[in-house]
Amino acid sequence: MQRIDSHVSPRYAQIPTFMRLPHDTEPSGYDVVVIGAPYDGGTSYRPGARFGPRAIRNESGLIHGVGIDRGPGTFDLIRCADAGDIDLTPFNMHIAMETAEQHLKAVLADNATFLMLGGDHSLTLAALRAVADQHGPVAVVHLDAHSDTNPAFYGGEFHHGTPFRHAIDEKIVDPSAMVQIGIRGHNPKPDSLDYARGHGVRIVTADEFADNPVARTADLIRERVGKRPVYVSVDIDVLDPAFAPGTGTPAPGGLTSREVLALLRCIGDLKPVGFDVMEVSPLYDHGGITSVLATEIGAELLYQYARAHRPRSEGDNAP
Repeated sequence: MQRIDSHVSPRYAQIPTFMRLPHDTEPSGYDVVVIGAPYDGGTSYRPGARFGPRAIRNESGLIHGVGIDRGPGTFDLIRCADAGDIDLTPFNMHIAMETAEQHLKAVLADNATFLMLGGDHSLTLAALRAVADQHGPVAVVHLDAHSDTNPAFYGGEFHHGTPFRHAIDEKIVDPSAMVQIGIRGHNPKPDSLDYARGHGVRIVTADEFADNPVARTADLIRERVGKRPVYVSVDIDVLDPAFAPGTGTPAPGGLTSREVLALLRCIGDLKPVGFDVMEVSPLYDHGGITSVLATEIGAELLYQYARAHRPRSEGDNAP
């Protein structure tokens, strides 16, 4: 299977797979499998993230696989496919979590890793369980307005504010090798970050990030993660709503699109073993700019995976 040739087929034509990748519902032998997680049963405020994967794919026809001044294109370096969506019940978060975990484990049984498109952030727990099943406890680079280390509430064990608390409790992530970037906004209680900090998670608030260049935060990530297998999770609300209004819990004062994309360039210096881009809720963004940005983030992550895992030639310092 090959990507759709944009010299033959206009970029707005054909069935919209992510970046026009081949659609393979039984992927095997790929470096990265793109998989949608259309689910918002864990949202606490504005619903709609169940439509995120479809919206991201619709906009992704805009993005080519060859970056400016980057040499070979991403898909000349690694094999990728779009495997479609995980079929997730909208009615039961426990069943949805189990379904996602088993589906992602099946993907990893025959492929190197995945890029999950969400969908609300609760399903990152399923992704971390699947990745840790292969690699053991992983490091985490988490970009978000919220720490997502809250306890259950409203009777919901797996809401979108809980995934990293569960992951730490289950010992599937290494909190000493976890960095959360962009944290800000309002919380129900003044101790809302005590759990994460008390377990050794390094939190870079939006204010701290603003006081430090991107390069300094990237150095912090490299130092913290080291050579450990690392999972990268990007909640689209890490960005200021000016750049990403289409999300369920927007928080003013966030990062710019340029800052996020620049920061992600350090991922190619690490050992990434899984990715997600979550919380795109297109119902609140009729211009589609949030989905375009989510696509760009996904494309950046795929390229950084190629940087991390392909053989480097001497003098190859492409960001």
